[in-house]
Amino acid sequence: MKCNLIFSSILFLASFAFSPLQAKDSEGISFYKAGFQKQAKVLLFQELKSNSTNSAETCYFLGNVYFGESKNDSALYYYKKGLSLDAESALNNIGLAKLQIKSNAVQAKEAIENVLKGKNKKNVDLILEAGRAYLENGELLGANDYLERAQKITRKYAPVFVLAGDIFESKKDAGQACSMYEQAILFDANCREAYVKYARAYRDVNTALAVEMLGRLKTQEPNFSLANKELADLYYAKNDFDNAAKYYGEYIASGNYDTDDLKQYAMTLFLNKDYNKSLEIAQMGLKLNAQDPAFNRLAMYNNVELKKFDDATVAADNFFNKSKDAQFSYFDYTYNGSILAEKKKYPEAIASFEKAIEADTTKTELLSTISGLYEQAGDPVNAIKSYEKYVGNVSKPSADLLVELGKKYYSYANTDKILPNIKTSSLLKADSLFAKVAEMEPDNYRGNCWRARANSNLDPEATKGLAKPFYEKTVEICLAKNDPRYNPVLIECYSYLGFYHLVAGEKSKSASEYETSKGYWNKILKIEPGNSTALKALEGLSGSKKKK
Repeated sequence: MKCNLIFSSILFLASFAFSPLQAKDSEGISFYKAGFQKQAKVLLFQELKSNSTNSAETCYFLGNVYFGESKNDSALYYYKKGLSLDAESALNNIGLAKLQIKSNAVQAKEAIENVLKGKNKKNVDLILEAGRAYLENGELLGANDYLERAQKITRKYAPVFVLAGDIFESKKDAGQACSMYEQAILFDANCREAYVKYARAYRDVNTALAVEMLGRLKTQEPNFSLANKELADLYYAKNDFDNAAKYYGEYIASGNYDTDDLKQYAMTLFLNKDYNKSLEIAQMGLKLNAQDPAFNRLAMYNNVELKKFDDATVAADNFFNKSKDAQFSYFDYTYNGSILAEKKKYPEAIASFEKAIEADTTKTELLSTISGLYEQAGDPVNAIKSYEKYVGNVSKPSADLLVELGKKYYSYANTDKILPNIKTSSLLKADSLFAKVAEMEPDNYRGNCWRARANSNLDPEATKGLAKPFYEKTVEICLAKNDPRYNPVLIECYSYLGFYHLVAGEKSKSASEYETSKGYWNKILKIEPGNSTALKALEGLSGSKKKK
């Protein structure tokens, strides 16, 4: 039973008039009271269609559903329909009055008082509905007046405490609201709405207590599947997707679900990284509606995460081109861009990522991805432009970003068939970027090492020694680390310095230059005894000595 009277004495029950709502509520009404209006709406329509003896009451609660959706014309229709089925329906007269509380308060009050005359004077359920009419219009004083009238008749009735709790909840007083809901459960252990409203009131205040109360409801009514939905919604709101997926799964397994529930479940599974199960649920939804954008979106997302790019391509086509009333987001374009990039459709991938930035202009980091795609497409110029734009959107670019941009200029300078003047300007730009890195990281070798490489390319014959000071500084930094991990860098430095002094010796015929060169090659052999370049250089230096 839902919110039935639990009293210890038959005599006490006889002390006031029974109300029309004391009988067991229909499932639709019960769902409505528990706060599941979407599910209640479906059931109420089914109940109305079945021509039950309580059709007027069903119309009243359908009117309430529409009132809650701010569809007053539809609410008016069902209240009037209820009166056409039962001209004396007190509930539907209260419903009509509810529609006038804001626009004609005096007339609404008179209409409600007319309902509560005579035989209905002590009808607690009708008095409480009058209170709700005011509460749902945001009129707390009026709601409280009718609550107090009901309390004078009885304080041992669960719905009285539920309304009291709802009034406290409207004041954002979760503690007092939940105290009232607990009292309601004390008088009626089957009062679904009290459990659910308690959990909702404490959802953001004390999640543990909310979960505990819903657990009590599940124990009390194991077949009430909406308790699982409520738990799932609670955990979803807390980003606990593991538990959310568990309870959505139990709710869906009950068979009492619609396409919106499937969407929520599929999304929860996706966020919980259960891509196979999420895809399965999305495909279930697509069987019900192949044009649903949410299911097509999730099919695309999941197939990308599962690296099923052929299936993802089909899903993307269905989503972007065949879904009904689809609205596209940043994530939609990024997932589509990933598919196109995997398929090596670089221009299309770039266009998709650019659309993603248009959809969310704060996501400028995608310019880095676009830059990489231009590189893969063999377009270094646009790769540089995109990355420069990316760096330009960062208030304080890090050394990592500057190194990466410098490398792009360096790589472009070393592409085939590049004009000499463009090669030089690119290397100079790279050098200036690496110089900034060296200033930012005085104890890190990479700024000086990359400066050395750029200058080495500007002076490939090492006749000017442009790279020399930067390789020497790199050696100084790496030796200070005293770490064998830097040996490959030291070999690179010693190779250049050995070559530079060899060239200088050939030019000047200076024995000291040859000796200096020899020293660098021997340093390489100490690190790597079999280094062929060093061995050949030393062999050449020996030959130079003999000639001399």
